[in-house]
Amino acid sequence: MALTDIAWEAFYELDPVAKSRHLNQDDGRPFHTLMTQQFDRAALDTLGELATRVRFLAKTKEGMAFLSDLLPHRRAMLYFTQPSTRTFLSFCSACEILGMRIGTVRNTATSSELKGETKDDSVRTFSSYFDCVIMRTQVGGLAERMAWVLSNSERPVPIINAGSGKDQHPTQALLDVYTLQRSFEARGGIDGKTVVFVGDLLRGRTVRSLSALLTNYEGVRQVFIAPPQLQVADDVLAILDAHSVDYRLGDTLESVVPEADAIYMTRVQDEWDAEAGESAKIDIERFWFREAYLSQLKSDAVIMHPLPRRHEIPAAIDNDPRAMYWRQMRNGMWIRAALIATIFGCDGEINAFDEA
Repeated sequence: MALTDIAWEAFYELDPVAKSRHLNQDDGRPFHTLMTQQFDRAALDTLGELATRVRFLAKTKEGMAFLSDLLPHRRAMLYFTQPSTRTFLSFCSACEILGMRIGTVRNTATSSELKGETKDDSVRTFSSYFDCVIMRTQVGGLAERMAWVLSNSERPVPIINAGSGKDQHPTQALLDVYTLQRSFEARGGIDGKTVVFVGDLLRGRTVRSLSALLTNYEGVRQVFIAPPQLQVADDVLAILDAHSVDYRLGDTLESVVPEADAIYMTRVQDEWDAEAGESAKIDIERFWFREAYLSQLKSDAVIMHPLPRRHEIPAAIDNDPRAMYWRQMRNGMWIRAALIATIFGCDGEINAFDEA
């Protein structure tokens, strides 16, 4: 079923799994990329393999020339009205690797929205000039709304959700899984691993997205360590319950470090505070990863962070081989390039290319 087969009000009321059934093309490729529920284990494996293929091709002049000739006839609009560094630059780089030209709007004060234009009309305007819209917004549900609007317009183009409110951040979850795939490829893969999420788990959309995506793997145990005020939400746990995932909630980081295969640190998301300084009242220091914890951490475990960080990981840890967050960030460029290539159907060309 496509988004043309359902009214907006009916689509909005669906749960994420039901929504995801309206977002892919007939051959299973994503058209719009809005939520992690669109990706099953096979899709994650395929995307990861394609990202690695792109990464290796990009190391040579011949390979990069081939990649940049794949989509020079396509244009991407980066509609980023919420502050972003890594996600914005990652998508810029991913588009450039594939030869796409880009346009940007990063502040609605410079657009006709300042004159009262609706977001529906703004995004339909973008679709007149561009072949996909990559959007990041503080407004929950907006990416879904825009996908429905464009699907029911005379020029439907893909929407890629680069972060929508506190809902989901699906491409961050894809790069996180890709990082785990690469980190554990010599350890039997992601299956059977223990992933510890730490910090602001209530408002962190990266945690929400990755937790759901990990349900595609067998025997992955999830541990959530956070202050009670910032503990993971019930809707996330409901997804884990529905998949019979083994999980635990706690408030002491040091006690779970020895059992972790991956520790996913997060910062306090105080941009969502109802009143200024609200988060500062919470004792968050107990949830920082201390340098002393390194001696308790498995030698082949990984430390991850979606970034930006504050004090939750000291810079002194950056050179430890288990600190994966800088590689994790770079992985975003490769997996996003793989996703865009898949959406536009040039993944087969990438896999078939012979550098010799």
